[in-house]
Amino acid sequence: MLGTIDAVIIGVLAFTGGHFVLASAPIRDRVVEAIGEEKFRGLYSLVMLGALVWLVLAFREAPYLEVWLPGPATKWVPNILMPIACVLLVSGITTRSPTSVGGEAVLAEPSAVKGILTVTRHPFLWGTGLWSIGHLAANGDLASVLLFGGMAVLSFAGMPALDAKIRRKVDSAWGPVAMTTSILPFLAIIQGRNRLDLGGISWWRPALGLLLWAVLYGAHPYYAGVWPHPG
Repeated sequence: MLGTIDAVIIGVLAFTGGHFVLASAPIRDRVVEAIGEEKFRGLYSLVMLGALVWLVLAFREAPYLEVWLPGPATKWVPNILMPIACVLLVSGITTRSPTSVGGEAVLAEPSAVKGILTVTRHPFLWGTGLWSIGHLAANGDLASVLLFGGMAVLSFAGMPALDAKIRRKVDSAWGPVAMTTSILPFLAIIQGRNRLDLGGISWWRPALGLLLWAVLYGAHPYYAGVWPHPG
């Protein structure tokens, strides 16, 4: 089936839809009750990894079917968004967060909200979301629309869904986090509910994020087959 648009659709539905289905309260609670929290996380990760591998292979083998022809200006969008996305990705991965896997333990710490979490409580998902939007703007074929569109839905719809799951799990302990952080970057700071914690972000996270962007940019022709710079 690889080499068809149907394979990409199956991959997008399995990876994007699988996140929402397996994380939904009715299914998640029943599976956790049957096999336990740790085994559920292992099963969840295994299923999502399999779906992701299928999606990547399906995308690489998909036929080119043009939906629209991106103009020169739209090809600048990923070049603008990707440095920001990489900084958010690195900052999100390297910061202990109540919204990360197993992050409930962070809620017991005196400073559960610090660093990049003062900007947004979902830095990693904002990183993947900006990556998706940037590449969606620069690619007009059907396979790209499906892949990057699906990832954008997973990223941005995943934020409130993740909040709801954590709130249900930890109850009142979620209140202080919700009051001092925001989904929308800088909103909690603008509203006076928190202050930007530059010290918690530190210099090395943005530096490492920009280094990641530079590596991805330079290696783009080798893993994606195209040079990312418009021209």
